[in-house]
Amino acid sequence: MKTKIEWTEKMAFSSTTPSGHEIKMDAAEEVGGTNSGARPTELLLNAVAGCTGIDIISILTKMRLNPTKFHMDVEGQRADEHPKKFTEIHIHYALEGDLSEDKVLRAIQLSMDKYCSVSHSLSATIHASYSINGGETKSI
Repeated sequence: MKTKIEWTEKMAFSSTTPSGHEIKMDAAEEVGGTNSGARPTELLLNAVAGCTGIDIISILTKMRLNPTKFHMDVEGQRADEHPKKFTEIHIHYALEGDLSEDKVLRAIQLSMDKYCSVSHSLSATIHASYSINGGETKSI
């Protein structure tokens, strides 16, 4: 996989992904940017969640389970010192529908342990929790 990222002005960059989607990145105004795009760290958190979310939907579909709603709340903690990398990421998976808890748990674990290439590319510790139909939050 290859991509090209172009500097557009000040701290802003733009790229078109290999699949043809445009991404704009920029820094906050207080560090010289114009806030014209997402921060790279924001994209990283979204990439981790998006990767595991795609895996989970794919796995649940193969299990013949179809969530009616699904969202993820993601929180990342970063080191205080440069390079200020993510040290921990917590993803809470909130699913709704006629779902078997053991199969939901299995789908999350398969994504985290085996399939999600984004999370496996990071050195941060990734924690997960889940809830089904607004019920009790359970940690994995």
